Amino acid sequence: MALDPETTIRWYGHSCWEITTPGGKTVIIDPWFSNPSSPKPPDAVDRCDLLLVSHSHFDHFGDALMVGSRTRPAWPALHELSLWLSRNFAHKDLVVGMNKGGTVEMAGLRITMVRADHSAGDLYAGAESPLYLGEPVGFIIELENGYRIFYAGDTDVFSDMRLIAERYRPKVAMLPIGGHFTMDPTGAAMAVEFLGVEDVIPMHYGTFPILAGTPDQLRAALAARGLGGVTVHATTPGETLS
Repeated sequence: MALDPETTIRWYGHSCWEITTPGGKTVIIDPWFSNPSSPKPPDAVDRCDLLLVSHSHFDHFGDALMVGSRTRPAWPALHELSLWLSRNFAHKDLVVGMNKGGTVEMAGLRITMVRADHSAGDLYAGAESPLYLGEPVGFIIELENGYRIFYAGDTDVFSDMRLIAERYRPKVAMLPIGGHFTMDPTGAAMAVEFLGVEDVIPMHYGTFPILAGTPDQLRAALAARGLGGVTVHATTPGETLS
């Protein structure tokens, strides 16, 4: 299958994405542009209309404040994260707190927050205990033309992905495949089956040797489940899917 022809999706390594919507909006997800695979440094990001952060681990939240301060995006954030941003982000008036099951309309897009099965605390600024900014989440991103993207964030496969499919009917799923900290290609293939999508975009792999899952392993796992017709859209950091 093909992705939405009106939408451009660019990967910057790990789980860092830039989506250009049919209406010309720029959506940035989990902005860790300082990851070792990214060809673009965070201080080179000059546009972001909508910012999404799935959880507060450094490899997802890491450059969010820098990107947000430079570009002043609309920022729908998990409730606890929004509370922290109200005290630590200069443009707090652009942040809207929400929670799983909720939907907001911002920057001309509809964003729904959904469950992810992961953890969320991390150490910052030499702290002795982790900073927790709420539970991890995923997002359903509905573009101006009605095309829906499921961004899973960091997660294992869980059976309620069937409910996500039934309720939101995404056209494409962005799924982690690296293993160790998230589901591996076998788990991601099961997630594809639960979600009922015909297009999948792998992420959260290859950044470090421990994230050993590969797109080819995902293709093999899909074939083993009788899902060989699903298209795996893999690319290299800095390249574009469209």
